[in-house]
Amino acid sequence: MIPYRDTLPLRHNPWITWALIAINTAAFAYSELLPEQALRSFQHLYGLVPARFAYPEWAAKTDFPVRDYTPFVTSIFMHGSWVHLIFNMWLLWIFGDNVEDRMGGVRFLAFYILCGLAAGAVHVYANPLSTIPTIGASGAIAGAMGAFFFLFPYARIVIWVFFLPLFVEVPAIAFLGLWVIIQLYRATTGLVSAGHYSDVAWFGHLGGFIAGMLLHRLFLLRDREDSPPFS
Repeated sequence: MIPYRDTLPLRHNPWITWALIAINTAAFAYSELLPEQALRSFQHLYGLVPARFAYPEWAAKTDFPVRDYTPFVTSIFMHGSWVHLIFNMWLLWIFGDNVEDRMGGVRFLAFYILCGLAAGAVHVYANPLSTIPTIGASGAIAGAMGAFFFLFPYARIVIWVFFLPLFVEVPAIAFLGLWVIIQLYRATTGLVSAGHYSDVAWFGHLGGFIAGMLLHRLFLLRDREDSPPFS
């Protein structure tokens, strides 16, 4: 099942959500222009490599910049393929605009980055031996989903039943609850199978979601506390 759209009306233009989609797209387009070797170096330098931060001695020996934590931010704006980019930006479009509507642009941007940082930290903690560069906005977007879970639990999410011309409306709390269960399953299965899913930051997704759940109240604007009516 793939989320198609939500049914919540917006009261303000989601400028930051639009800007984030544009920046992510531009960053990916730039990476696509790089030769293969340069792309690999680009992803290792600006992607999040857990062992680089868990074992700084190893990082120094492999020519990573010492005490450079910018990948916690830059990795949020990088993607590995057009499918990866489109799926993430679609989720950001569905869930981010409504959260931004309640926070305002500047607060939403700070919230988004903070959730991305939390997701990255959890991923490094859970996979300290990994030398695979992790890239993608999934952790930050998961934070927006965590906020959406509490702000609009009974909003309707229109789901496309894959391979069928069928669209079904489900409550956001049901869709996001299922999403969390899937992340937990993937994360724990990865542990049991000796890191079979180590190239995907399942724990990072959960970390971003939990950060969004816990922190979103700190970023809400008081004059936007009344939720718009569901449609």
